[in-house]
Amino acid sequence: MIKQRKIELLAPAKNLECGIEAINHGADAVYIGAPKFGARAAAVNSLEDIEALVQHAHLYHARIYVTVNTILKEEELKETEEMIHALYRIGVDALIVQDMGITKLNLPPIPLHASTQMDNRTPEKVKFLWEAGFRQVVLARELSLREIKKIHENCPEVPLEVFVHGALCVSYSGQCYVSQACFGRSANRGECAQFCRLPFSLVDADGKVIVKDKHLLSLKDMNQSDELEQLLDAGASSFKIEGRLKDVSYVKNVTAAYRQKLDAIFARRPEYVRASSGTCNFEFKPQLDKSFSRGFTHYFLHGRDKEIFSFDTPKSLGEEMGTVKEIRGNYLTVAGLKSFNNGDGVCYIDEQGRLQGFRINRVDSNKLYPQEMPRIKPRTTLYRNFDQEFERVLSRKSAERKIAVRMLLADHHSGFSLTLTDEDDNSVTITLPREKEPARTPQTDNLKTQLSKLGNTPFEAKEIEISFTDNWFLPASVLADFRRQAIDRLITARRINYRQELSVWKSTNHAFPQTTLTYLGNVMNTRAASFYQEHGVQQVAAAYEKEAVEDAVLMFCKHCLRYSMGWCPIHQRVRSPYKEPYYLVSNDGKRFRLEFDCKNCQMKVKAAQ
Repeated sequence: MIKQRKIELLAPAKNLECGIEAINHGADAVYIGAPKFGARAAAVNSLEDIEALVQHAHLYHARIYVTVNTILKEEELKETEEMIHALYRIGVDALIVQDMGITKLNLPPIPLHASTQMDNRTPEKVKFLWEAGFRQVVLARELSLREIKKIHENCPEVPLEVFVHGALCVSYSGQCYVSQACFGRSANRGECAQFCRLPFSLVDADGKVIVKDKHLLSLKDMNQSDELEQLLDAGASSFKIEGRLKDVSYVKNVTAAYRQKLDAIFARRPEYVRASSGTCNFEFKPQLDKSFSRGFTHYFLHGRDKEIFSFDTPKSLGEEMGTVKEIRGNYLTVAGLKSFNNGDGVCYIDEQGRLQGFRINRVDSNKLYPQEMPRIKPRTTLYRNFDQEFERVLSRKSAERKIAVRMLLADHHSGFSLTLTDEDDNSVTITLPREKEPARTPQTDNLKTQLSKLGNTPFEAKEIEISFTDNWFLPASVLADFRRQAIDRLITARRINYRQELSVWKSTNHAFPQTTLTYLGNVMNTRAASFYQEHGVQQVAAAYEKEAVEDAVLMFCKHCLRYSMGWCPIHQRVRSPYKEPYYLVSNDGKRFRLEFDCKNCQMKVKAAQ
């Protein structure tokens, strides 16, 4: 017998609407912001909305994870503890956390997942977290397939969560302090100011401008949709879509695309099975390049790659559509295989390397009539970053998720019984005391038709059996009421039988991989410090947010500007014509010195002295 591993598609939710649509479009789990203390301060949700999402998700045996993944001030711990108990009471399945101080609170038996903000990129760190009590570990986005596989081989029992789609942070998550240093807004407190999306000039030690006004820290968006099987085989068990600030059409489209990709793999790889119930039917064709993207990259999944950055713009390009052939008075003609729609949004990179855009008033074959004629040259590549027709489809009901059910209608000495058994083997039987009345015509087909009318319920009849000793008559209204009662009973049974994982946090004292923690440990409260001390850390420094560190590295980046310019002494072995150190200079005059740590293959960003 094949040993099966449950695989989770984990979708983001800005709010209740996004969360429900994520479930409806195939998510096995949804992560959503708590009322406070989540790493996206702009995406908080009330307990009432989270509870409503829990109720909807659990019907499909899908899970709800709540993010409580900021570092916490001393005075916030009590409020956090109370909020966690409230989240547990409404049925939340797990919390995604960063601050180790949370482990020292009086916790209910709710599982904790280790946020990517903890900077999880080594087998030693992952094993430590598992032995400490974390039930799932979110890996750093920068890891390669080989590194993920190594972690899995060293920690085979640990569920590993990997990002597969969406925006990329240029710094290792949890190790970025530039927003705090420049704007007093901490990424570790959920208030990232998007510093990495700003334009910079790259200047050498002699003041020579190497690159002017480009988005040198802005990366493309991750898209691992064609790498899922390799990630499965490397040991990943939870596939995470980024996007807790994204709109509902993004959630629908991206979740549906990954659902289809995973289901196709499961169909031929029986050792992998989905982690929740139901089958999705979509009213549209999912297409990833129709949702927000800065262009796509595999990032470092297969090692270093020059195609990871988006220097021209931090905004969405969308799908490539074709090139401009010629410009006439009030229209332009396009060479391309894809067709535009009235109302589409179009963008392009101009001769100065800046993103420009226009809205299409009318389309006539390959002629586009813009609202205002853009200043554009022939042979310019056009991208569609707003597809009017696609968005119109997604604005309506665009998916149904149905749980398979078998139905058995039988007679017995005092009436009839109806048994429903769903795909998870939940089974209910209800009886209908009623005097039997012979039918004048054959009833089997009519009875099956009536029973199959499951309408707006979460169920779909896959098999209907009529087991009568004679050709009995049942009025349609009676049978419809009988069916409704059975469905209500089955829904109740599914809710009762849903297995919520419980995890009691226990004190441990095994050794942390380091004996000294600098500001990079993000320790902001005494309980977090106590946790590390109990696990062998002899020196625990305060978080950068609590005590700014002189000459601190503000960003640790796997993305390297020296490599992207073609001057990497390791990979490209080309000598730069410019004198180091290099500096990033922002439009408001702020200067940042770049250091290149070739041993660890990192670029470090520091404030210039």
